[in-house]
Amino acid sequence: MVPLLAKLLTFLVFPRRIRERLRKRIVFSLYGLPVWRRAKRVGKELHCNGPVRVTRRTELGDHVNFNGAVFFGGGEVKIGSWFHSGEGLKIFTRNHNYKGEAIPYDDGFVLKPVTIGDCVWVGAYVILLPGTTIGDGAIIQAGSVVHGEIPPMAIAGGNPAKVFAWRDKEHYLRLKEAGRFH
Repeated sequence: MVPLLAKLLTFLVFPRRIRERLRKRIVFSLYGLPVWRRAKRVGKELHCNGPVRVTRRTELGDHVNFNGAVFFGGGEVKIGSWFHSGEGLKIFTRNHNYKGEAIPYDDGFVLKPVTIGDCVWVGAYVILLPGTTIGDGAIIQAGSVVHGEIPPMAIAGGNPAKVFAWRDKEHYLRLKEAGRFH
């Protein structure tokens, strides 16, 4: 009990800068390290601010930021660089085989990849279904269910997600060229 109390007291007397570094290391150990161990590929500067469970066929670009996510199924998931997600992201990569030898479905599964481009922002509690592709610079509204293709620069939302607006392409490209990433 005494060593634990000493560690807590020591933690509290560190300068703010050092406390923040320690907090980031603890959060990474809890949430980010399991992603590094399980994913097929992880780029530089992974940020996991909540529990994240990926599959072995997951490939993550650089500067990926999760606030909690769960990937289901054995299909491929490819996420580009500068990706941000809200809390509660769910990505599905497999469906039951309803065209098989039993109803409502048989024992088999149909795997379909999920691909997400660079600079994509996905809001909180979004569900991405098998076979989904999201283009570069797209934004997905919180609470959406996405299936199929969302084009680059699109802003989509709803169930099923539909494109309802577009990003300003010149503004986006100007910020990207200037390296203005969050």
